[in-house]
Amino acid sequence: MDRKTILVLVASIGALMLWPLLVGRLYPPIKMPISTNTLVTATNQAIAQSNTVTAAMTNLPAVPPITTNLVVAGTPEELLVLENENARYTFTSHGGGLKLVELIKYGESTCGGKTNAASQKNATLNTRAPVPVGSLLGGESIQGDGIFKLAKISPKLLRAEKSFTNGLYLVKDFQLSSNYLVVATVHLENRGSQALFLPAHQFVIGTSTPLGPQDNLQLLGVDWFDGDKLQTADQTYFDNRTLGCIPGTPRDKYLMGNDNVVWASVHNQFFTVAVVPKEKAPQLLAAPIDLPPPSKEEQAANTKTVAHPKGHQAALVYPAVKLDPAQKLDRQFLIFAGPKEYQTLAELGAQLNNKLDLVMGYSGFFGFFSKALLLSMNGLHSLLHVGYGWCIILITVIIKVLFWPLTQASTRSMKRMSALQPQMKALQEKFKDDPAKMNRKLMEFMKENKVSPLGGCLPMLLQIPVFFGFYRMIQSAIELRGESFLWVCDLSKSDTLFFLPVLNFPVNPLPLLMGVTMLWQARLTPASPGVDPVQQKMMKYMPLMFLFILYNFSAGLTLYWTVQNLLTIAQMKLTKTGGPAGAHGKAPTPVAPQRRK
Repeated sequence: MDRKTILVLVASIGALMLWPLLVGRLYPPIKMPISTNTLVTATNQAIAQSNTVTAAMTNLPAVPPITTNLVVAGTPEELLVLENENARYTFTSHGGGLKLVELIKYGESTCGGKTNAASQKNATLNTRAPVPVGSLLGGESIQGDGIFKLAKISPKLLRAEKSFTNGLYLVKDFQLSSNYLVVATVHLENRGSQALFLPAHQFVIGTSTPLGPQDNLQLLGVDWFDGDKLQTADQTYFDNRTLGCIPGTPRDKYLMGNDNVVWASVHNQFFTVAVVPKEKAPQLLAAPIDLPPPSKEEQAANTKTVAHPKGHQAALVYPAVKLDPAQKLDRQFLIFAGPKEYQTLAELGAQLNNKLDLVMGYSGFFGFFSKALLLSMNGLHSLLHVGYGWCIILITVIIKVLFWPLTQASTRSMKRMSALQPQMKALQEKFKDDPAKMNRKLMEFMKENKVSPLGGCLPMLLQIPVFFGFYRMIQSAIELRGESFLWVCDLSKSDTLFFLPVLNFPVNPLPLLMGVTMLWQARLTPASPGVDPVQQKMMKYMPLMFLFILYNFSAGLTLYWTVQNLLTIAQMKLTKTGGPAGAHGKAPTPVAPQRRK
């Protein structure tokens, strides 16, 4: 490769690395307030669907705006805690809901040991969120001053109750169950002498919050299931950037559903709060919110601490309702607050017949491969009792063995194509004035010599679903969280050994090894016939682009790709074909030279 090409390549990679910073400086995101406008059209639709609501309610909003203010600042707060073998649940009088979930079996940090509640903080859900899970939002008539009376009815049951001046009596019961489940019951009763007109209101699912102070918005989001497929809204939806980088007008909310919300969840990379209503909910509303900033001590302790953390608050939306005197309304919800562990979620999904395991994100075409790879990895771990790093290596070997005949045939096809290149160039030169005839003659020539231009691409195309399946599986498999392998302390994170002084740049050995093996493999790959020599040189250095893209990805993914590259190199070394012969040892069909006129 000449000096000019190398300079262009280096400049391109540098531009890609600096592009996100440059865009952020030139086009900072526009902050938009949460909309509080009355949605008259939706209001009229909601009223038309309910024969208990009178025409006097046409000015009420059908979808109440997202709010984070439940009580007056400085109001004393009462906290009560329930606990079982899986989690510690903290309830608050501010909103009468579940303020915090501490997962006893999982630590907040992973490197240096998987989980140890005695030596480190537990992983938490709804962390520092302004609104507790199970809050009812919708204005003064259903919120009041936001203060509830808490009572521990039993070691597994907590009650939050409140009486309103308008005659409304509101009770919420939270019953702990097994498998990270909490059964929540909301009881609305009119104890007054006049009919009550309650506005459209929300049952808060919770807020997707970071795993820790250094976690960002990348893997936070909101999911819901409509009975047919999984729907998702993450930060990219709210940022509304074209091609992921060109700034657009940010979206201030996400509103979906048509009486078909089977369940909805808020999640980070490994943990989730999912709410399953007993009856399908009408709509789901979500919006990005600001979380309390870290303290100066937290920021000083780690330069990677996110200074302005954000989350996504979500709620099930219910229409306006009329309660006559002594009339009651009960709603029941099943709350799952725990790890995104496939086996647990699959069993719950089977029991409830609602595909709750889709919380893992294993939907669509690539989701099939993610699920198969996860089950295979867990099966090998249980069968062989080896670490998950070795399981990834074993799965990679198994996949390579399964693809071995196809890859071997592909390699031989590429070598035959390379050997036939002089004859193909002669054909191109001979019929250069008639492109249609040239293409026909080339196809006839390749068919006669039993080679195909797609022969070298097919194995790569077939392995793309496996790669993306691995990528998605490793991003969410909680089994890999805190799992060590050689120098890697957590296979779900990058394998950073240290940071370069001054530059504060991480040194990640596995991506570097992956890049070296990709370059090695590219140099061993036969050149494709008909491709410009400069393009061929560029293709040999394309792995540097993948090195840049995957440098900070999880070590499990780069481990898979590195082993895959090494096995491919070994196969290329083992695959031997004889000279410039064509298929099955035949000599290639000669091409008659073009006669000069």
